Amino acid sequence: GTGCTSAKSPKILENFKNILEEKNIENVRVIKTGCFGLCSKGPIVIIRPEDVFYSMVTPDDCREIIEKHIENGEIVERLLCKDVDGTVVKKLDELPFYKKQKRIALRNCGVIDPEAIDEYIAFDGFKALAKALTEMSRDEVIDEISKSGLRGRGGAGFPTGKKWSFVKMAEGDQKYVVCNADEGDPGAFMDRSILEGDPHSLLEAMAIAAYSVGANKGYIYVRAEYPIAVKRLQIAINQEREYGILGENIFGTDFSFDIEIRLGAGAFVCGEETALLESVEGKRGQPRLKPPFPANSGLFQKPTLINNVETYANVTAILLNGSDWYSSIGTETSKGTKVFALGGNVNNVGLVEVPMGTTLREIIYDIGGGIPNNREFKAAQTG
Repeated sequence: GTGCTSAKSPKILENFKNILEEKNIENVRVIKTGCFGLCSKGPIVIIRPEDVFYSMVTPDDCREIIEKHIENGEIVERLLCKDVDGTVVKKLDELPFYKKQKRIALRNCGVIDPEAIDEYIAFDGFKALAKALTEMSRDEVIDEISKSGLRGRGGAGFPTGKKWSFVKMAEGDQKYVVCNADEGDPGAFMDRSILEGDPHSLLEAMAIAAYSVGANKGYIYVRAEYPIAVKRLQIAINQEREYGILGENIFGTDFSFDIEIRLGAGAFVCGEETALLESVEGKRGQPRLKPPFPANSGLFQKPTLINNVETYANVTAILLNGSDWYSSIGTETSKGTKVFALGGNVNNVGLVEVPMGTTLREIIYDIGGGIPNNREFKAAQTG
């Protein structure tokens, strides 16, 4: 991810590969993944199958990890992660930071190589799309999303299934599906981490949405300030076209769909859906008067579905596990989980995903590890 890249993770990757080659060690693979979420401890290196994890690794540590751990099976004690109270932790899931989380939108982030479509497939990738196209009607897909209770994660909290049904019912010879990835809020990097760590989950969800509303063309509007995300999205789109998962007659059905990326030029206002549509059309990004709403007259004045990255990231899990499973998580009125970017004066800065209804106290103290130097809590700003 972006954070660890700035802390020299590409150099760590390069060093590991060079040292393994120099020592002629052939039974070890080095795999790059997306963000694990624990930014304050990055870059992180996990040695499988033992699942021992090292934190705050530098390029200079690579040789010691290979010579001690890989060649002799000794753990490099000094690189083991220390929790806030000083406890040494050998495995990732032993950390309180992860124990209280429930990762659905982030399920593959930090687990798979985001640039390898086969790894996504190995983790149930495209099963939900195949199920939708071959076993479910368009109404059944929308019904499942509605029953799950999923609401828009971009801030407005509008029921996702209801929005999808509006676009399906709208009349038009051409419909579009759009992803809002113009995450402009200071300190927010929820969408960025999903795009960098699991781009296929977004593309698969957009294809499912397109099938259910009757669209054949999609656009992802993403900030140009997210170069790693943009690069990985394009790699993912190219791989899916090559595998026939984007394009004509997907999975041998009569459903066809393709996606293009559009870059934003740093205008905060383009996070608003109608300003975003203006920008995709090549005009100056400024909000349109509503009504008409995008569901009836959106991109190029055609019926358009717009959801943000995190909303889409829940879709495949809902179709695979069922709406009852998803709606059992969270509270009576807010189902599922929410991803938060935890920044500022907390010990464990990073990205967390928790069930709706989790308190700020739990996020700040149990997951965030409290305030540095045991200072008093003063204020939290939610955005």
